[in-house]
This record gives sequence, C-alpha cells and structure tokens, in this order.
Amino acid sequence: MTENIHPIFDQLVSRGEKEEFLNQRSKLIWFTGLSGSGKSTVAKGLEKELFKRGFYVQVLDGDNIRMGISNNLGFSLEDRIENIRRISEVAKLFVEAGVVTICSFVSPTQSIRKIAQDIIGDHDHIGVFIDTPIEICEKRDVKGLYKKARAGEIKNFTGIDAPFERPANPNLIVKTENQSIEESVQQVLDFVLPLITKK
Repeated sequence: MTENIHPIFDQLVSRGEKEEFLNQRSKLIWFTGLSGSGKSTVAKGLEKELFKRGFYVQVLDGDNIRMGISNNLGFSLEDRIENIRRISEVAKLFVEAGVVTICSFVSPTQSIRKIAQDIIGDHDHIGVFIDTPIEICEKRDVKGLYKKARAGEIKNFTGIDAPFERPANPNLIVKTENQSIEESVQQVLDFVLPLITKK
C-alpha cells in the first residue's frame, strides 16, 4: 500500500522560510499532568502572552481534540496511545508550518509521552510537567470528574484507577499549588521565549 503514497514535503515552502515569514522559531510545548492540575489554564495563559508579543500560536487541548479527530476513541490504553499519536502528527504539521504549538494532554505514562516525543523530535519538543498533587486536583475538580471516578461512573480515570507516571526528565516543572496562575504562566513564558525568538 505504501508504494502508492508519494509525499510532496520536499516540494513545499520550507519550514525555515515559514519561520522567517512569521519571525519566530517553531517549537512544541507539551503540557502533561493530572486532570485538574492546571494544564489547560496555563496553556491558555501562555497562548495569550505569546500572541500579545507577536508570536503565531496554536493550542491543541484534550477536550477539543476529543470532540474532533479523536471523537471515535475511548479511554482504554490502546485508545489513549492512538489519541496521542494523532495529536502528535497534527502538532508536527503545525511545527513544520512554523507555528509555535502548545499541547495540553494528561499523557499519563512515560511510553505514551515517548510516542509524542519521537514523532515531534527532541529538538522541537519542550516537555512541561504541571506537577500538582492529586489531592489538590480533586479539591479543584472543576469538571466533577474525580467525583464520578470515585463513584465508579468513569472507568480508567488517571490517578484513580489508571496510573499516572511522573515524567522522568521534563524540560520544566511547574508547581501550581505554590503559585498563582499568572506566576505559573510567567514561569513557562520565561523558559520558552529564548527558544522561540528569532536571533
């Protein structure tokens, strides 16, 4: 089947040309952490701060993706792996288009995160661990998911009856329980800016 596929990537406007046009260096900023840790909130805050500074940014968020390209997937391990594979391939297209791309996904295990990192490539992948204890995530429980998981209404919920493995070597760790959202966003912004600014 693959013999009938003929990619045209080498015939398109190059990533370098697109980065020059956008006056930025494209990277993927991948947020991981438990549900309720603050991933999406920090991701949205980072997007606004970068956009304000003239960067062209795209956010890919778990719930949005689940409504679209992954709307046929559940939360089994196999479906989680496929979800992350799809997201990573889409994110790579954005990065290749010169766009600073922000992904916000639980991505609970080392092996699942490695899938993303391998697809994106180490050079373009910035791993950010939103390190919030499960007790605090449960207290926040904005969507009421932990309550449902504890009641057995949601199966395979990360942190309750499905594992979450702490990232071994994230590029950045953000502890949201010790600082405000603004401080968390600023921490990520300070780390990312030198990596995406054209020199």
